[in-house]
Amino acid sequence: MGYGCGGSGYGGGYSGSSFVLIVVLFILLIIVLSTF
Repeated sequence: MGYGCGGSGYGGGYSGSSFVLIVVLFILLIIVLSTF
């Protein structure tokens, strides 16, 4: 839900927006884990 092309709020009309979203979340996860 929410991932992929035409998901519920993410990747509405963009082909690679879901991939960018996953990459951004992964980078944020690394930053959060590196702070502890």
